[in-house]
Amino acid sequence: MTIEISNESGVAVDETVLLRLMEHNFAELHVSPDADVAILMVDEGAMESLHVQWMDEPGPTDVLSFPMDELRPGTEDQPTPPGLLGDIVLCPQVAETQAIAAKHSTMDEMVMLTTHGLLHLLGFDHAEPDEEREMFSLQKDLIIGFQAAERRRRRA
Repeated sequence: MTIEISNESGVAVDETVLLRLMEHNFAELHVSPDADVAILMVDEGAMESLHVQWMDEPGPTDVLSFPMDELRPGTEDQPTPPGLLGDIVLCPQVAETQAIAAKHSTMDEMVMLTTHGLLHLLGFDHAEPDEEREMFSLQKDLIIGFQAAERRRRRA
């Protein structure tokens, strides 16, 4: 598994947490250990440019996902085949603003956004109410599981 993380945002982000998060989520979603994903953190200006270019919407957003090989979650018996999942682009500045509004840490927001971006790479969407329920329920379960794993790791 190759998880490439690049921070061009100018904001310090604990990349090791995002790496552990992705490893956790890959395992939970039965994604092949030979799947590749890139996480890029950019500033508000770069994110706004991407948001306009790809979504035709003004202003910076929090996360964008760019799927490549259209991989889907696997099962314990049949993991996702190897391939290129795609790119997740995050904007820590927008995440920080959202974290303040949600009354949690910026890192908690980054964990949520990264998980959200990964689910988009794996074909999940939230355009329709039933899709939204499925995606956000899975997102919540993944984050709760990751937080529990992090607590166990800190105690060890």
